[in-house]
Parts: sequence; C-alpha cells; structure tokens
Amino acid sequence: MENSVLELQYAMDTFYFLVCGALVMWMAAGFAMLEAGLVRSKNTTEILTKNVALFAIACTMYLVCGYELMYGGGYFLQGIVTDGAESMEGLKDAVLAEFAGEDANAYSNASDFFFQVVFVATAMSIVSGAVAERMKLWAFLAFAVVMTGLIYPIEGGWTWGGNSVFGLFELSYSDYAGSGIVHMAGAAAALAGVLVLGPRAGKYGKNGEINAIPGANLPLAALGTFILWMGWFGFNGGSTLSLDSVSAANEVAVVFLNTNAAASGGLIAALIVARFMFGKADLTMALNGALAGLVAITAEPADPTPLLATIIGMIGGVIVVFSIIALDKLKIDDPVGAISVHGVVGIWGVLAVLLSDSDATFVGQVVGMLTIFVWVFATSFVVWLALKAIMGIRVSEEEEFDGVDISECGMEAYPEFTGK
Repeated sequence: MENSVLELQYAMDTFYFLVCGALVMWMAAGFAMLEAGLVRSKNTTEILTKNVALFAIACTMYLVCGYELMYGGGYFLQGIVTDGAESMEGLKDAVLAEFAGEDANAYSNASDFFFQVVFVATAMSIVSGAVAERMKLWAFLAFAVVMTGLIYPIEGGWTWGGNSVFGLFELSYSDYAGSGIVHMAGAAAALAGVLVLGPRAGKYGKNGEINAIPGANLPLAALGTFILWMGWFGFNGGSTLSLDSVSAANEVAVVFLNTNAAASGGLIAALIVARFMFGKADLTMALNGALAGLVAITAEPADPTPLLATIIGMIGGVIVVFSIIALDKLKIDDPVGAISVHGVVGIWGVLAVLLSDSDATFVGQVVGMLTIFVWVFATSFVVWLALKAIMGIRVSEEEEFDGVDISECGMEAYPEFTGK
C-alpha cells in the first residue's frame, strides 16, 4: 500500500511538472507574437524565424551540455555511456535496455530536464526582441548556441544548481522562479548585444530627438501578452516542484493567485502612469506593465499576501514606464522594451523578495544579482564582439531600410500588402 501511494505521488509530481513545462513552452509563442506585433511589418518573418529557431537551439544545446553544466546530472548521456557501450550497436542496446528496464535511472529526471529547458529558451527569447530589426539572423543564432549551452547554464549552476562561483564562494541568494536567474540574465545578454549593435537607423535624430517607430500589429502584441500571462502560471507554479501534499497544493494555489495579482497591478499602474505622462492610454506601456508585474513577482510568488503581490506588481509597472523612457534618452534602442521589463524590473523582483521572505538577506540578494549580471553581461559582450569581428552582426543600411525579411529570409510576412 505504501509503495502504491509513493508511486502515485511520483506520478502526480511528474505529470504536474510536465504540464507546467508545456505551459512555459507556450510562452515561446507569446514572445513570438509580442515581438512580431511590436516590430514593423517588413521585419516580421525574421523575428518569427528567430523565435522558433532559438527554441530549437536552446533545447538541443541544453540537452548536449547545458543541463550537465548546470546540475551535473548528465542523465541523457552519462547514464548510457557508463553502461559500457563501445560501439553504435552497443549504444543502441544500452538505450533499449534503459527504456525496457523498470527503473530507467538514466531517464528518471526527464521531467526535470523538460521543465528546465523551457526556462533556458525563455531567457534567450528576451534577447530576440531587444536586437530586432537590424541584426543578422545567423549571428543571432550563433549567439543563441553560446548563451543556451554555456552562459546561462553556468550562472544557473551557481544559483539553482548549488555550485560555488568558480570554486570561490557559494551564493546565499533566493529566487523562486527566476526574476534574476532567467529574466535579468536574458536582459543582461540583450543589453550587451544592443550596445555592440547600435540603434536602428532613424531612431535617434542628430539633435537628440527620439523618433517613435511604432509596431505593425498591436492586436498580435496584445495576444502575445495574454499568452505570456497564461504561460507564467506554469513558470511560477511549476517552480513549487511538487504537488504531492495539501501544503504543496495550497502553495501552488497561492502562487497562481499572486502571479495573477501582480500582473494585474503592473498593468493598471503602467496604464495610469502613461496617462499622466503622455495624456493618453498607451497600450504598449500597459502590455509591458503586465509583463513587468509578472517579472517582479517571479522571484517570490509564494510568500507575499495577494495585496502585497499586487503592490509588488504595481511598482514593477511604474518602474518599466520610466525605464523605457530613460533607456531611450540614453539612446539604448530596445524595440520591445525587453531590457526594461526583464532587466530593470528583474532587479526590483530580486529585491522585493526581502519584503516577504524572512530568510533572505539584502547582501545575499545583491551579491547574487551582481554575480549573475556581471557574468552574463561580460561573457555576452565578448561573444557579441567576437561575432561582429568574425561574421558581422548588423545588416547593411539598405537591407535595414528594405526590411530584414527579404535579406535574411527571402520572404515577407504580408506580401499582399506590399503593393508589388
């Protein structure tokens, strides 16, 4: 009887993990739709190509080496190799034996791998929007290989993996679902890329004026935001890691409640701030406000009261509006506001943990946050510079003017509207 109960608990946990992972995977569609809506129509095909390709690259690189670097598990390669397979036939026999065995130890953490790999893709998706409309497709994909196979897994190993930082010290850092580990890390890589890449042509005038470059499809951007909002329940809810007791079930419910509350608070706050600053209800600011609320609560969605979660989200919504304006004044061109949403608000999310988690410390949060940022930004900056020297990372002025859909993908997203 006891074994049956344990087996049922294991099955429930595994099923819950996989469903939450599938929800997080659906966030890839959200990023694709959001970014496609916020770029100009002539760049839509390329941004969609980047999003589907980066997801496939992230899944493959994390399988090949990322998971091993982050957790030292090697469940998908090490377990087979240590069985002594010395040839292709032996390897095949070993794989079949693993699948046929009742224990299948080499694959016992498959659900954990699946849940973790979609987080890697999320971090890389953040980079996609920030460098949109002027980056070469293959340079971006080359960076995705390094980011998902090396840069992210190493910092993930220092935090969630429990590894020491270069063997020097261990972080005392709390981040429930990744405001810093996933979102700020993605934004740090994006910031490095944007600084090396430079702004879009015509974005900033010679006299310091900032020229708005509106997106082509706001309904698509709104749909992307709702998809991300929905996927975030898996992002934060799955990070409880289990559903095998009353307390765990209650924690999941609280996480869902707080995640939704923070998103709502972020949207309302951003909409109000935009109304006071611009005199109009700015939809793009409202959408980024919802995402900012989600990022802000991600570091600790289980402990705050629903009211505190709403306030945390609202502060994130206020921050994102001012951050987007400030980065524009600094001539840091981010077409979708990804650096502000995931980076600046990610910092707030990490610090907001102190409001409800009595075990977290200010020093621990700051040191962890700085470690993540410095590592990801510095390594990404070096990789971007290397790619720039080796293959170039920016399309020509003529290609940028015509749109990267034609030069990079050879097709248009809306050919019937071009007038050709």
